[in-house]
Amino acid sequence: MSGGAGKPAVVLVSGGMDSATTLAIARAEGFRLYAMSFRYGQRHHVELQAAQRVCQALGVEQHRVVEIDLRAFGGSALTDQLPVPKGRSWEEIGAGIPVTYVPARNTIFLAYALAWGEVLGAADIFIGVNAIDYSGYPDCRPEFIAAFERMANLALKAAVEGSLHVRIHTPLVHCTKAEIIRKGLELGVDFSWTTSCYDPDPEGRACGECDACQLRRRGFLEAGVPDPTLYRNAP
Repeated sequence: MSGGAGKPAVVLVSGGMDSATTLAIARAEGFRLYAMSFRYGQRHHVELQAAQRVCQALGVEQHRVVEIDLRAFGGSALTDQLPVPKGRSWEEIGAGIPVTYVPARNTIFLAYALAWGEVLGAADIFIGVNAIDYSGYPDCRPEFIAAFERMANLALKAAVEGSLHVRIHTPLVHCTKAEIIRKGLELGVDFSWTTSCYDPDPEGRACGECDACQLRRRGFLEAGVPDPTLYRNAP
């Protein structure tokens, strides 16, 4: 046990490999785990089943699934009637912000985590954002996280009164997918619990072709460990 020393922490858990590893890191650091997931109108809602598996396996004290509906705004292939990009090259994946970006998603998620954290007396929020092997989302970048943390400490009654100082933890922000996989395995994460696909079939099988699937597949290949993902079309 290290920095957590039994303190409560709110951890955002999507059901993907990054958030599962982040939850395991928070546990290893000695935090008491309060997990938060979202049913936000995402087409890949199978991720919530994965989030539940992850939370049960890693022993969270509470797991809240918050209901919001970002389909009210749309503007993303994950919440609107837009096709999920498939079969893009690495050059295409690394260039620009794709249509799978959900407007203000991490800002909204962190705001909910902030609210629950203040109620719990939890100064620590964990989020599995990554600025290396990712799809260019602006709300995964270190400068966004730093700005949100500054804002959080101006926004909360507990912070203004001095009883709580919010810290946003991003333990994976500078990691490659291969490094995330190795770290997760070291901490006991079974990645068969998780899902990454943006366009799974009704049985939950991954498409193998969207950006998220490609990043996941490459991560396992570079980590030199078997990929436990069930793909609709075997790679």
